Amino acid sequence: MPGELLQTSDGLGWTDVTLRAYRYSGLDVHVPPMADFMVVAYQQGTTPMERRFGGRWTRTECRPGDISLLTRSQQSHWHWTEPIDVTHIYLSESVISRVAADVLRKPIAEVRLHDLLRTEDTAIRAVVEAMSREASESAIGGAVYVEALSTQLAVHLLRHYASVDFIDRSGDGLMPVALRRRVEDFVEANLDQPLSLEALATVAGMGVWSFCKRFRASFHTSPHCYIVDRRLERARRLLIQGTMPLKAVATECGFADQAHLTRSMRARTGSTPAALRRDLPR
Repeated sequence: MPGELLQTSDGLGWTDVTLRAYRYSGLDVHVPPMADFMVVAYQQGTTPMERRFGGRWTRTECRPGDISLLTRSQQSHWHWTEPIDVTHIYLSESVISRVAADVLRKPIAEVRLHDLLRTEDTAIRAVVEAMSREASESAIGGAVYVEALSTQLAVHLLRHYASVDFIDRSGDGLMPVALRRRVEDFVEANLDQPLSLEALATVAGMGVWSFCKRFRASFHTSPHCYIVDRRLERARRLLIQGTMPLKAVATECGFADQAHLTRSMRARTGSTPAALRRDLPR
């Protein structure tokens, strides 16, 4: 993101954790999926803040003392209007997973931070400030000290702001019946809305990797194909039941437009909405 770099830990020998502080003007930026977990500590300036994460927007106001969290491997879109100074702490996947395995004593498949645009947390703030001082002073034993701080931060995040998936060694990897029903009900209730893997995994209480694996084992198809099939089934029912315009049917079933519905139905069934309605018994 375009901004003035105020501070960095580059070259200090830190392992699995990086600090960078920036001064930003108002920006509208897309952030690609990152390899690391990110903690944002707001230092100066107050601004309205919007972030799209997992298909939905969150809106708030961020001010000095606030904290934002962003999990790894997650695309996001940020928008704010006023100048701000922030400190970013990047924690590697390896340190988070290693700490999780140590404290939970189970093999870890995936750790994800919760979607949190703003919180006030004095413990996180204290660790960020300690790392920032260390990056400025470079005192003796700095890398070891920062390693201890990053472990402390990782434990705190795991306690309060994370979901953890364990490696499934049960054999079948199937979702329990009640969990399958919860996912099915959520999909049916939200077919007219964008449905992201992140949203479905959150409903299931899993990370995306584990959710996709267990979903395919339980439903014998991918989440995407399942959602398309459910949308097409709803569209078929609406087409048979009444005279709702095709454009309205497409919207009700979560398709971008009538052409999207037609393409999807033709690809799956070889027919089209218009043909299905035309061939109904009179």
